[in-house]
Amino acid sequence: MNALNGKKALVTGGSRGIGAAIAVRLAQEGADVAVTYVQGEEGAREVVAKIEAMGRRGVALRADLALAEDAVASVERAEQALGGLDVLVNNAGVGVLGPLGDITLGDVDRVLAVNVRGVFLASRTAAARMPHGGRIVTIGSCMAQRVPGPGGTLYAMSKAALIGLTKALARELGGRGINATLVHPGPIDTDMNPADGPTAPAQSALTSLGRYGVAQEVASMVAYLAGAEASYVTGAELTVDGGYAA
Repeated sequence: MNALNGKKALVTGGSRGIGAAIAVRLAQEGADVAVTYVQGEEGAREVVAKIEAMGRRGVALRADLALAEDAVASVERAEQALGGLDVLVNNAGVGVLGPLGDITLGDVDRVLAVNVRGVFLASRTAAARMPHGGRIVTIGSCMAQRVPGPGGTLYAMSKAALIGLTKALARELGGRGINATLVHPGPIDTDMNPADGPTAPAQSALTSLGRYGVAQEVASMVAYLAGAEASYVTGAELTVDGGYAA
């Protein structure tokens, strides 16, 4: 433990689910952590309380990553509040699923604004502030690698865009010793996609392990990528999907 002792991290969308688990795990590893939220202020405060209970500094920042100014300001505010920034975890995301013909222009704009533009802007802002050894870890989706049925066109497109972004970031920032990686979770038990939900049996059946994952399993991968042991890992896609893409 304490592999991230003294590091400063920002986790976007860190008030619940995978983001909350990542924030708590980074704190367990020794980092001070800021989390962003849109509507989940209570959840964000609970995450901060857990971080502070471990003797780390926790900060909750309201930011809507669909707004370009918020995507930039969230990084700036986190750096100011924590006294630096070493790790950015681009976790905030939205999903709109449904038949291709039912997807509205508003859906397209919202999903791409949060899942792609927000990630780009936050990453660019963070990269300008990170020291040597900085880490940008982005949360993608198993649907960027395998779309098993209809209804996922917009969401899969938005997450697939992060593959190119991550590889390009790795090339552009490698000379400064900043690593960029992408984590693709599979079906993960969260309040948005519960393991006892109506679609859970079908999703579990798509994995090799035949089960949902838990948020802590994704958080473990992120903690590894944020630490010194992953110093030679960049530009890479890593799956935590139970064999969904196998």
